[in-house]
Amino acid sequence: MFPRGSSTSLHLVCFTTTMQTVLAAAEVDFTQYVNVFMGSTGGGNRFPGVTASPFAMAKLGPDVQSGSTDAYSGYLASGNVWGFSMTHESGTGGAPKYGVVSQMPTVGNVSNPLADLSQGRAAADEGQIGYYKTVLNSGVTVELSATDHAGLYQYTFPSGSPSTIVVDVSHVLPSFRGLGWEQHYTTGNFSFSSDGHYEGSGTYNNGWNLSPDWTLYFCGKFDQKPISSKTFKGTGTTLSSYDKTAAVSGTERLGGVFTFNKSNLTSRVGISFISSAKACRNLENEIQSKTTLDSLMAKAKSAWNSQILSKIQVEGGSDEDTQLLYSSLLGMFMIPSNKTGENPGWTSSEPYYDDIFTFWDTHRCHTALFHILEPVAYEEFIRSLIDIWRHDGFMPDARSSNFNGRVQGGSNADNVLADAYVKGVRGAINWDDGFSAMQTDAEKTPPNNHDPKSPEASTKEGRGALPDWLKYGYITSSFKRAVSRAVEYSTNDFGVYQVAKGLGRVDDEAKYLKRSRNWRNHWNPAVSSTGHSGFMVPRRADGTFVSQDPLSCGGCYWGDAYYEDNAWVYSLNAIHDVYTMKRYIGDDAKFVDRIDKLWELNIFNAGNEPSFTTPYLYNFVQGAQWRTVERSRGIGKLYNSGSTGLPGNSDAGAMEANILLYQLYQLYHLCRAVSRLDGHGADTTFSYFQTQPWDTANLAQWQMIGLYPMTGQTTFLILSPWFPSLSISLGNGKSLKITTTGGNKDTAFYVQSLKVNGEPWDKAWVSWYDVFANGGRMDFVLGSSRVDWATGELPPSPASGDTDG
Repeated sequence: MFPRGSSTSLHLVCFTTTMQTVLAAAEVDFTQYVNVFMGSTGGGNRFPGVTASPFAMAKLGPDVQSGSTDAYSGYLASGNVWGFSMTHESGTGGAPKYGVVSQMPTVGNVSNPLADLSQGRAAADEGQIGYYKTVLNSGVTVELSATDHAGLYQYTFPSGSPSTIVVDVSHVLPSFRGLGWEQHYTTGNFSFSSDGHYEGSGTYNNGWNLSPDWTLYFCGKFDQKPISSKTFKGTGTTLSSYDKTAAVSGTERLGGVFTFNKSNLTSRVGISFISSAKACRNLENEIQSKTTLDSLMAKAKSAWNSQILSKIQVEGGSDEDTQLLYSSLLGMFMIPSNKTGENPGWTSSEPYYDDIFTFWDTHRCHTALFHILEPVAYEEFIRSLIDIWRHDGFMPDARSSNFNGRVQGGSNADNVLADAYVKGVRGAINWDDGFSAMQTDAEKTPPNNHDPKSPEASTKEGRGALPDWLKYGYITSSFKRAVSRAVEYSTNDFGVYQVAKGLGRVDDEAKYLKRSRNWRNHWNPAVSSTGHSGFMVPRRADGTFVSQDPLSCGGCYWGDAYYEDNAWVYSLNAIHDVYTMKRYIGDDAKFVDRIDKLWELNIFNAGNEPSFTTPYLYNFVQGAQWRTVERSRGIGKLYNSGSTGLPGNSDAGAMEANILLYQLYQLYHLCRAVSRLDGHGADTTFSYFQTQPWDTANLAQWQMIGLYPMTGQTTFLILSPWFPSLSISLGNGKSLKITTTGGNKDTAFYVQSLKVNGEPWDKAWVSWYDVFANGGRMDFVLGSSRVDWATGELPPSPASGDTDG
């Protein structure tokens, strides 16, 4: 989308033909509609560098420093570049992760490689899928491309001075938040080889998931012989060694310096979590000495086109909406990382995926779209989760650098497995083992990892507050995040129930269905707020309720009863038991007003995961589907395909999956004004907004499609599609075709009528088996008037029993 040499790197290309004509053409290069900088600023934290294919392990891009600002993905729009490293996360919060195996170009000889070698940029960075370009104030141009496990650096230095590359093993993305989540370099090694290549490793620890030491190995080659090669080590900016020693090691900062007498230089680097020999094999297998930047860029575009972008094709939409769609798809599939063959923890024939950041963010809508667009990789992903349980004892709720952590609420891998199971994902998955992994979460208390933010129980994996859950059927205030944990444990147990039911485990089925209703034990009907009674509140061991204002969540953070939202939101979170929620709240009118109040009271925040499903619960009331559509359209207005196009952290692609769903990011500014200050000189609400990756990416794409998934169930709530025509390839020759007539996305978006597979449809929901399992068709008639078209059966509420609507 942004060709090399373009001066419009952060601007969208103007198209001379209509999008409909372009997308109808054969062999479409969908990457031309992708802005790699979408969501990279304004809190989106997306990685704009080179991810050569979906789930690639190598993510090559710049590392930027600007005062005490955390660069979560390495990238900041302003500030100095201090390296170009091989590994990054995308769209995450909490604290930066990775940013290791770095190179920094410098004009002239380097007397002290431990000094600050960072440079400002002479122009805005440029990028497209498979390509990234930075021009430094020193006159050095850096162009990047990559493969799954290797990277290519192409340097152009100003003539007349030596050209120097500093390889810094001790380089790692820092965090300045003071929360104890910063990464550390602990040790490394670096050596030259007689054939001219160099290799080594760095060992690092900590980060948001509090991981112990992990090691990344590297192997690098230049396209010409340097006039000087040296290693260095030292502490801070003080050198203790800077000479031609063949190898060095230790806890001091460490690296190598290579000086050349030519201005054009190419560097190739392979990486591995196994060994430096494996890193060298990865390099030679993926980037040979004659490999060009253009060929790697073409290969990356082909991979993204064939594996992801071509899976959704649209006609008739605006250029901006089409760019938003495809830019969001890129953000969705940069992580998790496929590290099959790169797992240092155990030997297994199963696939291995890492960089799950986090299921708390992604299980609501990202994984459901992952399943639809990449079913083969999705099956591998499920197998990987089960294999992690086989060897590490628990499935992850989050995982990076080959280590589980951190759990914010429940064991939401259970929801992911349940969602896959009820939608018929089988293949090579051992579902007996899958159920055992889920049952481990449900029955085994994980050892306490003594997390300073929540020292009373484990945040590494599993359900730390399980002792209370098993003893009382609720969670007492002796455990942090008691209410939010309780509602998540309920949905987790519902997931276990779903798989037990499918496997014919009758006793387990009854047990976990009953436990999935335990959220009800936190419901206090006597609590009132702004005309409504009944909310989920904390509870003591003696059964009494803790006094709690539903409009307050304290700090809404690790040490509070509610995590990242308040009782108004969490009291609408039992999405497997909606009809019980309705009955507790009152009649249909009261239920609708309860949802409306989230907007009237400025509570709803589209960038906060617990709110994700709430705007669409209107579909559980006859005649209210139009309200869902209105909320959906309001949310959609918060997105665009520019660098500030996400209403919060990408949250590992969850935000993008939702605008394939967002509203009221302004709440963030309101909360900043009114919330109390924490101990770090910033208000608490701001702290948790900046800490967590938000699921906005996936919300965006579901919004465009016009459906919303109820995780762990086969139900999809009907919204209103954005495009006149949208087709989703489902594999094996199957597809879902969605059309709209008679309206438009912005002013005439209410559903007037709907046909599903050619038959008139009067329900505000469809099942997986209606339109996805074997393909299908949905034909909408839209208009400007609110029409009560959904007069049929309401969506199922499988845990509600005799409280069904």
